[in-house]
Amino acid sequence: MTSTTFVDRIDPFAKRSVKKKKKSQGSSRYRNSADVELQTLPLFSDVSSAEQEELFIRKLRQCCVAFDFMDPMADIKGKETKRATLNELVEYVSTGRGVLTEPVYPEILKMISANLFRTLPPSENPDFDPEEDDPTLEASWPHLTLVYEIFLRFLESSDFQPTIGKKVIDQRFVLQLLELFDSEDPRERDFLKTVLHRIYGKFLGLRAFIRKQINNIFLRFVYETEHFNGVGELLEILGSIINGFALPLKAEHKQFLVKVLIPLHKVKCLSLYHAQLAYCVVQFLEKDPTLTEPVVRGLLKYWPKTCSQKEVMFLGEIEEILDVIEPSQFVKVQEVLFRQIAKCVSSPHFQVAERALYFWNNEYIMSLMEENNHVIMPIMFPALYRISKEHWNQTIVALVYNVLKTFMEMNSKLFDELTSSYKADRQKEKKREKERDELWKKLAELEAFQRENNKR
Repeated sequence: MTSTTFVDRIDPFAKRSVKKKKKSQGSSRYRNSADVELQTLPLFSDVSSAEQEELFIRKLRQCCVAFDFMDPMADIKGKETKRATLNELVEYVSTGRGVLTEPVYPEILKMISANLFRTLPPSENPDFDPEEDDPTLEASWPHLTLVYEIFLRFLESSDFQPTIGKKVIDQRFVLQLLELFDSEDPRERDFLKTVLHRIYGKFLGLRAFIRKQINNIFLRFVYETEHFNGVGELLEILGSIINGFALPLKAEHKQFLVKVLIPLHKVKCLSLYHAQLAYCVVQFLEKDPTLTEPVVRGLLKYWPKTCSQKEVMFLGEIEEILDVIEPSQFVKVQEVLFRQIAKCVSSPHFQVAERALYFWNNEYIMSLMEENNHVIMPIMFPALYRISKEHWNQTIVALVYNVLKTFMEMNSKLFDELTSSYKADRQKEKKREKERDELWKKLAELEAFQRENNKR
């Protein structure tokens, strides 16, 4: 056994992943055959309009040939010919009018499938940490980026006809597209996000299927793998989709919120997609305020116990929820919510305590507290009073004094009652501690006396 292995075994928190420089060497698929000479085809401007459709199809078929990008010196001429052809196709699809005739639809999709759909390579680093390590970039990106560009221009073209497109862009195609969201290369995921969003907008018949498959990816991520690179991008798409949901919300949409989006909070790499997740949750609450209680209780269920960074994120999301909450819904969650906020304010980690105390800088939240001060003040007061005397961080102590001052201005009578009650409770507690100490002292004396008797 090496010394390194031994140290790893006794130190379970040892960081095994090493910070890597960005490398473009994760080629997903490439040919191992001999070099292929790609024929240089004429430019579109060099042929008559009657011949352009046939030339378009020939160029698309030519671009189905894949190259080995792991070896930068292999097929240099072929790679350059394909790159030039792809650039020409981007221009042709973007600027040409009436170029998307029915026969070219399957040819475009064949070319796109031949280039994009591939088995993604395993990460170079088995202990890959998305927060710490740089991603492995796709080596064939010089060609892939142009293929994505053609796909996007194809979908966004004014000539594009969904009635013809749906014959080639089917459920199987969408499923393969969704698998690519696990690519480590953020540039690819960014293109995929836009492409999938366009497909969702153009094909009404695929919408339910896309939502269901995203649902499945998230469930597998939460309960099985805890690894999928494209969660943030898929949540961005969902944020836009949720925004367009009709009212009243369907039962399946509500179930998606409670059974899928809320459990996404428990994954350890939450910071990678938390902003997009919080946006989706708030979108739901703006659509249907009655969902506030199950959402807040769900967040409290998954509230982090030992990760301060996640606690700060949860507090940020709670503030976003409180920004849009209706007073009638606030009343339903105020007790359980402020018990948790009291714990956060009492946290020895100053960032958690500070983030919780910033709630008192929010005017709308303050107005809700003022309306319900008779419930919130008794919950918060003991923690605030104790911290004002004991917390190690002076910034926190200053913030707590401001909060206590605000409470005193809200309801001075209740504040005085709580102060008296707290002091009386502390006196009783001190008395109990003193009695307990005296009892232990008597037991020690009795033991000493007993020992002396036994010696005689």
